[in-house]
Amino acid sequence: MTICVTRTEISAGAALDLVRGAVAHARENGWEVTAAVVDPRGHLVAFWRTDAVIDPAITFAIDKAYTAATLRKASQAFGERMASKPTLSLGVGTRERIITWAGGLPIFKDGQCIGGIGVSGAQDHEDIACASAALSEMGLSAEA
Repeated sequence: MTICVTRTEISAGAALDLVRGAVAHARENGWEVTAAVVDPRGHLVAFWRTDAVIDPAITFAIDKAYTAATLRKASQAFGERMASKPTLSLGVGTRERIITWAGGLPIFKDGQCIGGIGVSGAQDHEDIACASAALSEMGLSAEA
């Protein structure tokens, strides 16, 4: 029986760099967004936003990051899976913090999920572009 578990997760400094990178990408394109990074268990590590982003985007970004980190897959991919069967889509509505909208990506380093990033406030493809740009800038991946 294993007594202790060792975990690898994103550092606070790297998380802050990611959210700043996502927001910088949004600003370059004239988009208003929020960006959140969570650890692999879904706990918030860093958050950043543009000044005029809509208020609901704050919790949307955090929940997208949570979904991506805890499920180890993009929130959009999870949404597509939930839409594939009526019983799945009915069940997801009862789950707190799980979100099926695009903009949440898991964060992988050396094949291990170290967290999740969520971006919200712009169009789906723009949210994904911000998250992807931040990951790419730091040499991280959304895939194992």
